[in-house]
This record gives sequence, structure tokens and C-alpha cells, in this order.
Amino acid sequence: MRASRTRIVGVLAGCLADLALGDPQRGHPVAVFGRAAAQLERLTYRDTRLAGALHVSLAVGAVGLLGATVQRSAARSPLWSTAATAAATWVALGGTSLTRTGREMAQLLDRGDVAAARRLLPSLCGRDPDRLDLAGLTRAALESVAENTSDAQVAALLWAAAGGLPAVLVYRAINTLDAMIGHRSPRYRRFGWAAARLDDLANYAAARLTAVLVVLCAPLVRGSPVAAVQAWQRDAARHPSPNAGVVEAAFAGALGVRLGGPTHYHHELQIRPTLGDGCPPGAADLRRAVVLSRLVQLAAALGVAATLGNGQRGQCRRP
Repeated sequence: MRASRTRIVGVLAGCLADLALGDPQRGHPVAVFGRAAAQLERLTYRDTRLAGALHVSLAVGAVGLLGATVQRSAARSPLWSTAATAAATWVALGGTSLTRTGREMAQLLDRGDVAAARRLLPSLCGRDPDRLDLAGLTRAALESVAENTSDAQVAALLWAAAGGLPAVLVYRAINTLDAMIGHRSPRYRRFGWAAARLDDLANYAAARLTAVLVVLCAPLVRGSPVAAVQAWQRDAARHPSPNAGVVEAAFAGALGVRLGGPTHYHHELQIRPTLGDGCPPGAADLRRAVVLSRLVQLAAALGVAATLGNGQRGQCRRP
């Protein structure tokens, strides 16, 4: 992978910022984009796939244009280029906030505080918490930690490493639109189709890399790499998402738990396939999942650093 020194330093600095600070507490650019996309939807919405594709094209295209403009301006100075890449990587990552919320959820579930756990669940996923008991909340939280290990960390790192500032911002825009309109509610069944399919493409490689890292890191949480591979190969293809199924199955096998089953969203009830062949997860399993998620995130960051560093050395050797 050919990458400049500024990109290497910028991506790693963004990782360190996320590790130390988590998500920005105020004025998060992702939230700003979400509000802008919602305003745009008031103009673009029609109950058709074509209208949805236009909406996604306009929103993602605007972010890509902004990112490319910023990168061109920052390229005049290595310091500003590094800082811009670091800032974009930081706001696109969500690994630290994910693990913090996962740990907090495990504490609430350990105490049996269902009401507080229901209030916290929307910070992790879009399911209907009022329909979930203690076991349902635990499974929803663990599945969300698994899926977002890929979406909120590994995928963002890959796009930052591959394309720098514009690529990581475009990825985060795609992922945000999928969360907003990429579900199969009556309003978005057709309008959100393009957002969902584009997100599937953007996360395809990252989901499989995440599963590989889950297999490699499983022994560090007293998990089974063999069971992770078996669940991935046996169960992932039956999941409705081509990416979430891969990661959730790998987590289920690694942790020795069973995921899947009835899944309540505000707009529908889905009967998900069984992933893994263990027992339903408890709060202790959720804690292990959070640790496994953090290990995978760190492994991905180290892998990106090594890959970019090797690419830079390769460039230096050329006559």
C-alpha cells in the first residue's frame, strides 16, 4: 500500500485521540451530517429506490467533495495534512465510546437494572428496548458490540489507511446514512435501499478482516479460535446482513455463546438465525465481548501501522 508519511502519522494520531478521548462531546461532525441529511431528505424523499439513490449520491458526494477540498488545501503543509487526517480519523472512529458503553451496559445488567439498561440500549443499536427483558438486552448489546467493532473501528481504519481524509469521511457518511434510512421500515423499504447496499459494499472487506482478528484474539479472552471459525463458516450466510452475520457469528463462536433469534425493531420483528451453539449470553459474556472488541480494535490499528510503514519503506528503497 503506497501511503505518505503524513497519512501514516495522521491515522495513528487519530487512533490515539479516539483511545484517549472517545467521541467529541459537543458538535460531533457525524451528528452535524445527520441533521443535514435529514434536512436534505425533506427535499429528496419519494417512495422509490431512484429517489433514495439520488439522496445518497448528493449527501455522500458533498462529503467527498468537502474532504477532497480540505485534503488539497492541507497538502501544502505536512503538519496541516497530518492534523487534518488525524482529525478526520478521530471523528470517524467510535471504538472507545463503543467499549465504554458496552462496559456500562454489562454493569447495569449485572445489577439487574432493566430500566436503566433499556435507556442505555439506544446508544448501541436501533432495537426497541421496551420489548426486551434482561436476556434480550444482553443479547442485543453483545450483537451490537460485535457488529460495531467492524463498522465503528476496523472499517474506518481501513478506509483512512487506503484513502486518507476523503475516504474515511465518505465511509462515515455512508455508514451514518445506513443507520438513518437503511432499514426496512415502511417509509424506507425502497428509499433506503441504496444506502443499505452501499453500506454493505463499504463494509464487506472490514467485516471479514474483523472476523479474522476475532479468531486470532479469541484465546486472550479464554475463547476458542476453532469455534469462531466453525460458527463463521456454518452460520454467517444465514444472517440477513452479509457483514453483520460474519462478525456476530465469529464473536458467538469465540465466546461460546448463542446469538440470534427474535429481534425487535421499532418497525418490525425479525426472526434471526441462530449464531453459535453455546448458551444465551450473560453479563459476564458481554464483558468478555467488550474486551475482545478492544483487542480486535488494537490489532487492527497495529496492522494498519505495520502495513503503511512497510509501504513507506518500500517507496524509500526505489531508485
